[in-house]
Amino acid sequence: MTFLQRRIDNEKERSETMRILALDSSGLVASVAEQTIAEYTVNYKKTHSQTLLPMLDEIVKMTEMNLGEIDAIAVAGGPGSFTGLRIGSATAKGLGLALKKPLIHIPTVDGLAYNLYGNEGVICPIMDARRNQVYTGIYRFREEFVVEEPQMAIEISALAEKLNERGEQVTFLGDGVPVYKEQLEQLLHVPVRFAPSHMNRQRAAAVGTLAVQYWKEGKIERAEDHQPDYLRMSQAERERLEREEKEQQGK
Repeated sequence: MTFLQRRIDNEKERSETMRILALDSSGLVASVAEQTIAEYTVNYKKTHSQTLLPMLDEIVKMTEMNLGEIDAIAVAGGPGSFTGLRIGSATAKGLGLALKKPLIHIPTVDGLAYNLYGNEGVICPIMDARRNQVYTGIYRFREEFVVEEPQMAIEISALAEKLNERGEQVTFLGDGVPVYKEQLEQLLHVPVRFAPSHMNRQRAAAVGTLAVQYWKEGKIERAEDHQPDYLRMSQAERERLEREEKEQQGK
C-alpha cells in the first residue's frame, strides 16, 4: 500500500466518526457541506446572502440531517471577501449559539490548500487581494497537512521571490490564478503547475475534512468568541485613514 493510500484511508476513518457542518463564503464561491455526506457549491453571480442559507436548508432536507446531532460547525474564517466573510461567520455563529455547538475556525487559505491533499511539492493557494497583492500561504503534505508559512497578504512579486528561494515545484490554485498566472510564469524560475478547474476554488468539504484534524488538535472555539480574520483593512477603512491623514497634514 502506498503512503498516499494509507493517508487517504486514515483520513476516511477519522472523518467518518464525526459529523461536521462546514460553511465557506469567503470568496466568489458559496459552499456548504455535511462532512462526508453532502456538499452544495455554487459559483455564480448571486450574492452569498441569497445562496448560503437556502443551500444549507436544501442539504438538511436532502440528507434528513438533524442539526442537533452534529459535533461542530466549521467555517472558513478569512481572509477573503469582507462581505462574504461576514455572512459566513454570522451564519456559523448564529447556528453555534442556537445549537450550542463549538466552532472550528479554518483559515480560508488552509482550506483551499487542502483541496490538493497528497500533492507533491509546494502548494500555494492565491486569492486576489487587489492592488497587485494576494492572500496566500505555503503548504505541503508529509505525514500530515503542514503549514510551512501561514496565510498572509503579500505582493505577487514578493511571493514569487519566496518561491524561487525554495527552488521546488509549486502548484497554484485559487481565484488569483487567472489574474496573476501570466505574471507568475514570468517571475518564477521553478517548475510551476496550476490546479484544474474542479480543484481550483473553495469547497466546504475540504474545510470540513481539515476541521477533523483541527478538532483532534483541540483547535475549537465558542461560537460567541468567533471573529473573522480579514488580514487587511477594508477599502472603506483605508479611505477613512487616508482622509484623516490628509486632514492632519492640512492643519
